[in-house]
Amino acid sequence: MWGALLLVPYVLVFAVFVIYPVVYGLWVARNPDSYVRLFQDPVFPRTVVNTLIFLLVGVNLKFLIALGLSGFFVQQKRWIQALLLLFLLPWAIPSIPTILSFRFMLNPEWGLINNTIFRLFGIDGPGWLTEPTLAFASSVLVHIWKSLPFWTLILITGRLAIPTELYEAASVDGASRWQQFRFITWPALATLYLTSTMLSMVWTLGDFNSVYLLTGGGPGDQTHVLATLGIRYLRIDQLDLAMASIVMAMPLVLPLVIFMVRRLAAGEAKLAH
Repeated sequence: MWGALLLVPYVLVFAVFVIYPVVYGLWVARNPDSYVRLFQDPVFPRTVVNTLIFLLVGVNLKFLIALGLSGFFVQQKRWIQALLLLFLLPWAIPSIPTILSFRFMLNPEWGLINNTIFRLFGIDGPGWLTEPTLAFASSVLVHIWKSLPFWTLILITGRLAIPTELYEAASVDGASRWQQFRFITWPALATLYLTSTMLSMVWTLGDFNSVYLLTGGGPGDQTHVLATLGIRYLRIDQLDLAMASIVMAMPLVLPLVIFMVRRLAAGEAKLAH
């Protein structure tokens, strides 16, 4: 009985801050007419395409870079370790000041990049935030820049868990660096790489800051992703469409969550045996 009583505060907090918001959101988005209006909005199809590009390009490019950088930063040299500390700063610093600083630098009229770098060559810089393609590409790059240090650190940890004796034996046998990576490093990192990629996709789907703080969904609502589209509807007082746009992200999120749960369950089963 005492154990049940001690659980009551946690159950109440979970019900108020998790169950209630989810149930309320689904109740607001229950009307089929909301989804009809959502699909009729020309912004929504562009948002879905943006979201898929954001996931496929942002996550995969980020992990390919992280995989390469982890091989560099794993070296036990003082100057490399000092450089690693600097490399981790973008991840450690809060998102709002860092992303807003990019917004100021990319301003096409008075931003640092156009006013300094391009003027040195006597040319006018591009409209980083006024051209839809450049604005969206900038959002993807900012997302990669912000989250790259964390995933690089995860892969560094995976590399450090590989016994150095394997590399020493491979060197004695005359294996090249590529052969060492192919037959030692990658088999040891493959599971971690795949699991981290799936987890990153879940987090990237909910990445609100990289797009909204940099472009605000503009110009012309052409750089929205599903994580920011709801705010657009809230600003025009359409709560049902805001909730419907969030519900539409569930077909992307649920398969990733199910995959993660199965991976964790399989890992626990292997440990049990």
